[in-house]
Amino acid sequence: MKAPRPGLGTLCALALALASPLAGASSHREAPFITTAPKVDGTDFYMFRSYEPGRADYVTLIANYQPLQDAYGGPNYFSMDPNALYEIHIDNNGDAREDLTFQFRFRNTLANNGRGVQLPIGNQMTAIPLVQAGTVANVKDANLNLAETYSVTLKRGDRRTGQTHPVTNAANGSASFDKPVDYIGRKTIANYADYAGKHIYNVNIPGCAAPGKLFVGQRADAFAVNLGTIFDLVNAPVAVITDPALIGAVPNTIDGKNVTTLALEVHKDCLTAGTEPVIGGWTTASLRQARLLDGTPPAGHQTTERVGGAWTQVSRLGMPLVNEVVIGLRDKDRFNGARPRDDGQFAGYVTHPSLPGLLEIALGLPNTAPTNFPRNDLVTTFLTGIAGVNQPKNVVPSEMLRLNTAIAPVPFAQQNRLGIVGNLLAGGNDNAGFPNGRRPKDDIVDISLVAVMGGLCVANGNNNALGFGSACNPGAVPLGSTAFKLHDAVDQAVVPLLPGFPYLNTPTPGSK
Repeated sequence: MKAPRPGLGTLCALALALASPLAGASSHREAPFITTAPKVDGTDFYMFRSYEPGRADYVTLIANYQPLQDAYGGPNYFSMDPNALYEIHIDNNGDAREDLTFQFRFRNTLANNGRGVQLPIGNQMTAIPLVQAGTVANVKDANLNLAETYSVTLKRGDRRTGQTHPVTNAANGSASFDKPVDYIGRKTIANYADYAGKHIYNVNIPGCAAPGKLFVGQRADAFAVNLGTIFDLVNAPVAVITDPALIGAVPNTIDGKNVTTLALEVHKDCLTAGTEPVIGGWTTASLRQARLLDGTPPAGHQTTERVGGAWTQVSRLGMPLVNEVVIGLRDKDRFNGARPRDDGQFAGYVTHPSLPGLLEIALGLPNTAPTNFPRNDLVTTFLTGIAGVNQPKNVVPSEMLRLNTAIAPVPFAQQNRLGIVGNLLAGGNDNAGFPNGRRPKDDIVDISLVAVMGGLCVANGNNNALGFGSACNPGAVPLGSTAFKLHDAVDQAVVPLLPGFPYLNTPTPGSK
C-alpha cells in the first residue's frame, strides 16, 4: 500500500481514520467482569503535548480509574486498591510491545499505628467510624484517620521482567507519595483546590534529565456524554441530534461525577527512542491470580482479601470506547486481558464493525452505513496510526493511542473540539488533537457518531486514491444527510478544565 500524499491525501487519510467506530468515547463499565471490580476499571486515557504555558516540551499522560463516583459516597469514599497494579505503558518503536511502563502501587493505613483515631468515650478510647476526625488542609494532615500513599516505578523493557527504577520526589528523594483524600465536602476541606495542589510533586524520573510532574487524586470527570440516551438505542429525536445548532442542547449526564486520576508529565525526549517521534500509549490494571476472603480480618486491616499468584490483567484502555461499542460482548473480558501485540484475534470486529448497523436500526436510517467489507481502511488507520501524522516508521499493527511528539501543542482557546479533521475542514492550524493523541477538550463522541456512518469521508469527496480501497460506500451517505450531522447534543468543549497540570478540574464536593 502506498503512503498517503501530503495535502489532500493527508486530509482524506485523517477522515478515513476517524471513520472508524473505534474512535469513540469513554470506557465506563465496559466489560462484564470489570463491573465487579470498579477500583481497577480504567475509564479514560489522555496523552497529549502539554499546552500549559512554558511546558510545551512535555507530554501529559492521564489515566483515570473508578468510574461514575458520586461525591457523597462516604464514609469510605474511593481509595485505590492496595492489592492492584495500575500501569501506563509506552511503546516508542512501533513493535506493539511496551518499552516504558510506569507502575503505580497504593498503600492505605490507619492512623495511630493501625488503631485509628480514637476518642475518649466514657471510660474507654473508641475508634471513630470516619476517614477524618476534623477539618483537613495539609499533606499528612493530623485529622486524617486514613493515610493513602503510593509509589511509582519505571520499568524499562517488559512490564514484568524489565529493569526496575523508582520515581522519586525531587524535593527530598523519597519514593513514597501522599494522595489527597477525596473531596468529602466543603466543611471538611474548605479549599480543595489548594489542598490538592499541595499533592502535585516535581519528580525525578530515572534516565531523564528533566524533572517531571506527578499527581494522583480525585478529579471531576472530564468527559461529557449523553450517556443514558446513547446506550438506550440513541433515544433522542433525530431532528435534535442532527441539528448542528444544538450541539449543547442537553446537560452532560455525568456532570458532577468524579474519577480517580493518575497523572504524569514527562519530557517528550524521555519517552521517545532514537529519531522516532511517535509513541503509543495505553493503560492497564492487574490483580493477583488468586484471592482468599478472610471473614474475620484482624483489627486495622484495610481489606478482607489475601492475594497471591501472578499479576493478571483485567482492564485495558488505549483508543477510547473500543471495548465498549466495538468488541462483541462475548470477547470483552478477553480484550481487557490482552496485550496489543495479540490484537489480530480481534480483527473481525474492525473489518466488519457492527456499530454502523446498530445506528441504522436505532435511528431508523436504513441503507446509510458503509458496506465496503472488509473495512481495510479501518484496519489500516486503527491499528497502525495515520501515515504522515502519527504512524511509526516500523509499525506492528496493534490497538493503542498514538501521539506524534514532534507536533507542537496548541493553546486551549485555539483547540478544535473535533480534533484534526475538524481543524482541517475549518482550515485551521491545530494538528495536536485526536486521533493524534487525545486532549480533554476533544469531543470524541461527536466525531464518532458522524464518522461511523461515513460522514467524514463524504465531506472529503470520497477520494479513494490512497490504496485503502473504497473508503466509504459511495452515495450511501449523501452530503447533507442526517447521518452526516450526527452529535449527542452534549458539548465536550464547555467542560470546565484547569489551564495546566493536572488539567482535570477540582472534583465535585460531597456537600455544598
